[in-house]
Amino acid sequence: MFKYSLDNKRYHTLNYFYKNKFDKKVFKVPLDLGLSCPNKITGGCIFCSNYSKSNITINTSNISKQFEYAKNILEKKWPNSLYIAYFQAGTSTYGPLDYFKKQVETVLKIPNVVGISIATRPDTINDEYLNYFKELNKRTFLTIELGLQSSNEKTLKYINRGHDVNCFTNTVKALQKEKIFTVAHIINGLPYETKKDMLNTVKYLNNLKIDGIKIHALFICQDTELAKRYKDENFALLTEKEFVDIVCEELTYLDEKIVIERITGDPIIEELVAPDWLKKKFVILNDIDKEMVKRNIYQGQKSH
Repeated sequence: MFKYSLDNKRYHTLNYFYKNKFDKKVFKVPLDLGLSCPNKITGGCIFCSNYSKSNITINTSNISKQFEYAKNILEKKWPNSLYIAYFQAGTSTYGPLDYFKKQVETVLKIPNVVGISIATRPDTINDEYLNYFKELNKRTFLTIELGLQSSNEKTLKYINRGHDVNCFTNTVKALQKEKIFTVAHIINGLPYETKKDMLNTVKYLNNLKIDGIKIHALFICQDTELAKRYKDENFALLTEKEFVDIVCEELTYLDEKIVIERITGDPIIEELVAPDWLKKKFVILNDIDKEMVKRNIYQGQKSH
């Protein structure tokens, strides 16, 4: 069995990481600060739907109420657990620092909250935020999640990402200097990317010594710029078999200590245009496991 897994996976699972760190089951409680995104000024990323919402929160701006609502749902599945407050929706650092600090300090007072996870963009972490993160990291387990999507500059321009690879690199290095746990988000199957492009992205992140990664498959949602371009350009989408093949190889290029926080996406079924195979998340996860066994491969085999 792979040494960084508790359930026969051949990659470093988030479940193992949390259990090893906290010696108890830990789950993330998704929260919504009600913030938008600076990239919306120029239309936003082409794959982004109207507003990125966390998938459990209720319609209230009260962070304590959001937390309690989501926690009660998740506790039915994982009773007697510890919690990480996950500021998931929108761009969490796109707003006044005082507002952000107030929300974070509120959830830190909740019993059994052992960490804070913040989803944001690399171009919205200024020195003020970085200084707060430095201080916060001394008091709790802090994770910063940064969207990259691809290390291909042409792709970043095509998807209107709004920042370049160098911006991502500099932000990660600034966080690493403060020993802050940093997670990258990538998307496999972006328009016109080859398998080589996708492998180059994980090689870049491996060389950057990222702490964790979330791997998503491209999916097209209704009423997005991506949906319009898909209709007009009819670019190829990955099949499930192609996605599984690419993920399996990507994992071999990622150092075994890098935590695989996610390995596929969760589209809202009602909004999904394509591909249909993404509706079956557990089939995809099982197929990745089976393929890794078939090839007799593990995370990190090609990372050096």
